Amino acid sequence: MNGSNVQMREAGISDCHACSIFCPARLGYLADLAVSPPELPQSDAADQKQTNKKPSNDYNSANQSNLMEIERIPAWSDNYIWLCHDNESQLTMVVDPTEDSGVNKMLEEKGWKLSHIFNTHHHNDHTDRIPGIDTAVGDGDTFKWGSQDVVVFDTPGHTKVLLTTCHTKGHIVFHVPTSQALFSGDTLFALGCGRLFEGTPQQMWTSLSKIIALPDETTVYCAHEYTQSNAKFAVTVDPGNDALLARKEHIDKLRSQGIPTIPSNLGEEKATNPFLRAGDAGVRTALGMQSETIPDWQVFGAIRKAKDNA
Repeated sequence: MNGSNVQMREAGISDCHACSIFCPARLGYLADLAVSPPELPQSDAADQKQTNKKPSNDYNSANQSNLMEIERIPAWSDNYIWLCHDNESQLTMVVDPTEDSGVNKMLEEKGWKLSHIFNTHHHNDHTDRIPGIDTAVGDGDTFKWGSQDVVVFDTPGHTKVLLTTCHTKGHIVFHVPTSQALFSGDTLFALGCGRLFEGTPQQMWTSLSKIIALPDETTVYCAHEYTQSNAKFAVTVDPGNDALLARKEHIDKLRSQGIPTIPSNLGEEKATNPFLRAGDAGVRTALGMQSETIPDWQVFGAIRKAKDNA
């Protein structure tokens, strides 16, 4: 960060150091740069190896809305940045821009002008390079971005909520129902979920349950290419799931060719992602937690612990 001050008009905080861009005592952040979009700072990680190659699965053909175009930009070793363009308003936003080079290149290729930055959480591979935040959003908030309706969900678990001035930590996700899109940050991955760095299993299960309630047609734009390792683990706790076994085979084929597996379909996640299937009899049996008296969040906690120790 460059040490400049961050203007937090909605939160009433006007003199916070830029390293504390998560300081408003509300959950999450929308940096509105529509008037004069700054050039993103140079990244310290620009020379790190990128393993996410350009060839795609069916993402380009199947997941482009007539209302919103979404481009995947690889960053660092396994991050994805999402650049989104609203065709009606001509606004362009970027979600969690880890580094600037790929974003600027895509903007130039598409002829778009950056107008907004959307931020899911405070970890340095998501927010460390953002020069300023001026609008805070929290759980249940809705707002218009161009022609798109955007709904915000607070999803603690990967991070936690600590409601003290200039020291708020939290994770949010952005649901865009008009384009059937979910920007899930590090809450939900393809066949996985975020580690519980600061939250509890019960918090994370509550967060994931909000996502489970969304329509199956939702496309999930998560922040990392972890799918192959997640699939390897998933079959150990859900071995009788034929849909999962078929998906793992497809994922292995894609990754052997350097093809990304992201975004994914939420309906498929519900059917194959063990972290969303804590109530499934097969998963519970594999974990030795068949009793109906065991709450789903405890089963989820056992799945998360098993993955952490895998």
